[in-house]
Amino acid sequence: MRVLYIDIDSLRPDHLGCYGYHRKTSPNIDALAAEGVHFTNYYATDTPCLPSRTALFSGQFGIHTGVVNHGGYRADLRPQGPDRNFRSVHCSNALAEVLRNAGAYTAQISPFPHRHTAYQTMYGFHETFDTGGNGLEGAHVVWPYVERWLENNQSRDKWFLHVNVWDPHTPYDVPLGYGEPFKDEPPPAWLTQERIDKQRASYGPHDAVAPHGRYDLKFTWPRGVDSIRTLADWKKWIDGYDTGIHYADHYVGKIVAKLKALGLYEDTAIVISADHGENHGELNVYGDHQTADQVCNNVPLVIKWPGVTQDKGGQVFKGLHYNIDLAATLCEMFGGKKPEAWDGVSFAESLTRGADKGRPFLVLSQGAWSCQRSVRWGDHILIRTYHTGYKDYPSLMLFNLKDDPHEQHNLANARSDLVGEGLRMMDGWVAEQLRRSGQPDPLFDVIAEGGPLHAHKDDLENFCGYLRRTGRVEHAEWMAANGGKPRDTGSLHA
Repeated sequence: MRVLYIDIDSLRPDHLGCYGYHRKTSPNIDALAAEGVHFTNYYATDTPCLPSRTALFSGQFGIHTGVVNHGGYRADLRPQGPDRNFRSVHCSNALAEVLRNAGAYTAQISPFPHRHTAYQTMYGFHETFDTGGNGLEGAHVVWPYVERWLENNQSRDKWFLHVNVWDPHTPYDVPLGYGEPFKDEPPPAWLTQERIDKQRASYGPHDAVAPHGRYDLKFTWPRGVDSIRTLADWKKWIDGYDTGIHYADHYVGKIVAKLKALGLYEDTAIVISADHGENHGELNVYGDHQTADQVCNNVPLVIKWPGVTQDKGGQVFKGLHYNIDLAATLCEMFGGKKPEAWDGVSFAESLTRGADKGRPFLVLSQGAWSCQRSVRWGDHILIRTYHTGYKDYPSLMLFNLKDDPHEQHNLANARSDLVGEGLRMMDGWVAEQLRRSGQPDPLFDVIAEGGPLHAHKDDLENFCGYLRRTGRVEHAEWMAANGGKPRDTGSLHA
């Protein structure tokens, strides 16, 4: 058994053809989905990058590992303490270690562990290779290492290879020689000029005024645009993101072609997913991953598994799953023993028998750009904000994702019944996880430290100055007085 896991940073599913996108961003991924299966309600437990990959490779929620932030105490695994033996339980329970113990040769090609000092995501790998660009290298840099690894290991019959590419992530720096594949195609139609105008009167890091996130407003990216003023700007912006997806997909095609040339394709399972999605106007965040919402936490999952999915070509699974459920599934498919500490639940039965089963609800978190927890169930997501990350957010936001997939209409005031239902699920889940771990809630540790890394109290004065310089004095005064406190109203200002 050979498994290739292609991890495409910042890839949101609704910008892929197999998920219904109107632009042809992903012909190679779409072909794998047509041959295999894909999941529409697959979510990162904790976002963004560091918490998400820590969860996947540890098999545990961030509320248990403690990793929910990009800095401070809650960017590192909780120390095991006096019961730590010669080898740590964190390593013994790591995904790659479990697969290794099941007889797989495990390898990783990724700059991520070094970029975030997240070496827990390397635990258990026989070999790892850092492509050296801290996530700024294009897929053309990663590709030669993948090609060489496949050539050198083609005789192995049981391996797991994690390959990480970053092209959809900002800054949009696909080589200009690649062209503009979407120059003559319209952008998504949901965003309106009225919405843009409202967002520009509101505020937040990576908002419509400065989507690239630089308070000095300097813009040097080769693609995209410095500010979202009009729908024409919006098109240039989204063209940059979609070109990044197209470029990553191009190299997915090269990897598939190499597998075929080596005679490995028919015997290699291919899994394609991401660490998180990417807001592009939703909740007034552009080109970033700052929320515990549908767009940031929902990620694609495409699986082509020889001997398993070939009779299910194109099947779509709609059940609710976490990324840690993929860890449990890989463990089962490799014949490994799932650690007792893991929180993931295998969905191997969905792959082998076509059963579309999932969890009744999911609880999601964000702790690096804001402190939020959300619950996803039925057609709804309820987002509870504890620290806004200096965005114009109320304490509660409720969205009907079937009718409002881009989260424009907050129903919290109108549907107190659903708010109550969501809070009961969320609070019950948190209480159970804290009981199991015997540790405090790491999101509240982040707040006590001064807030999430990317919206820390030490940056408040700088952010308020940015708001004043851009004519949003009223908002600057509110922020100076309230910091990351959410507004009490149930309406969404942005």
